[in-house]
Amino acid sequence: MEAYVLDWANLLLRWLHIIVAIAWIGSSFYFVWLDNSLLKPQDPALLNKGVSGELWAVHGGGFYNPQKYMIAPKQLPEHLHWFYWESYFTWMSGFALFIALYLFNAQTYLIDKNVFDWSPVAAVSAALAMLVVGWVVYHVICTIAGTEEGSDLKVGIAVSLFIVLASWVACQLFSGRAAFLLTGAMIATIMSANVLMVIIPGQRKVVAAMRAGQPVNPIYGKLGKQRSVHNTYFTLPVIFAMLSNHYSMVYSAKHNWLVLVVLMLSGALIRQYFVLRHKGVNQVGYPIAGVALIIAIAVWIAPASVTAPAPAKTAFTEADTAQVQQIIGQRCAMCHNAVVQNKGIQLDTPATLTSHAQAVYQQAVVQKTMPMANATGMTDEERALLGRWFLAGAPAPK
Repeated sequence: MEAYVLDWANLLLRWLHIIVAIAWIGSSFYFVWLDNSLLKPQDPALLNKGVSGELWAVHGGGFYNPQKYMIAPKQLPEHLHWFYWESYFTWMSGFALFIALYLFNAQTYLIDKNVFDWSPVAAVSAALAMLVVGWVVYHVICTIAGTEEGSDLKVGIAVSLFIVLASWVACQLFSGRAAFLLTGAMIATIMSANVLMVIIPGQRKVVAAMRAGQPVNPIYGKLGKQRSVHNTYFTLPVIFAMLSNHYSMVYSAKHNWLVLVVLMLSGALIRQYFVLRHKGVNQVGYPIAGVALIIAIAVWIAPASVTAPAPAKTAFTEADTAQVQQIIGQRCAMCHNAVVQNKGIQLDTPATLTSHAQAVYQQAVVQKTMPMANATGMTDEERALLGRWFLAGAPAPK
């Protein structure tokens, strides 16, 4: 019953997380597109009102005319819509999902003793610390660099190097699956903290100054713009990191940290193309480079082709087959039986084991991602025996 309740919590939190993430990413992408698509108004009345850019669009059977004021209109409207709850709910729902799935199951999901053998308490503490340290380091980098001419390049290089380092460290401490997710969660925390700690407070100070009739400090607009731009480049890398835990071929690769870094870079390059495209610059080299990196990674980590030998009756004995059944019973059956069928796979009978032989070979022998974090201690010798069993035709135990 506990597992059933946790599955429902996982499902509902994941559903909520996706809904609010779509809202946040959608609004973020829209405003980046809008900023890059605005044209200087020709109407003297609009210029006199302080409008720096406008756009005409048609959607849903109507016409829209968004206008941007660099500081604020001369007469501040009473009702303003603030875009921040999408960000906050995305982070809160994601963190709740992280707690339910990873922190409550640290021994299974966070820890891989073949990577780093430590206690669940230490692993959970380090995972939480990574989220906090990520924001602190990023914020210090941005603060030191400032918003002056040329600072964007310095910030970009420094932040990129920090993310590479964080990816490497995560993959040395946590299971591959958790390392990828944690790196994405660290960047997502930076994104949401940008909204909470910089963008919204700055906007509130601007509004308060306007209402009080005081001069507005332009630094708040510069800081808000800087962090918003960073967030748009972070988006595709974060989405990849969040999706990666469903695809073991990437997080179980030998140099998985490098796989993570390169695929996140490809996402940033593809995002760069769209940012420039909104400005009327068609630099197809960016998406070509991004796709090329993805293809290169896919080729690099592809499993070696294995040609099955001709079936030989003497190549695999009944004793070997019985040993396969014993290995499955000791290492796999507790999560794949008639009562508990993770991923809908049952392995506790000869018939069900034979029917899922391909999945056993792929997950336990080729990719070595099962058992999860090798919690049951499957040895390399046992994996090799499972491989020989599959290549011999996966004979059913007697």
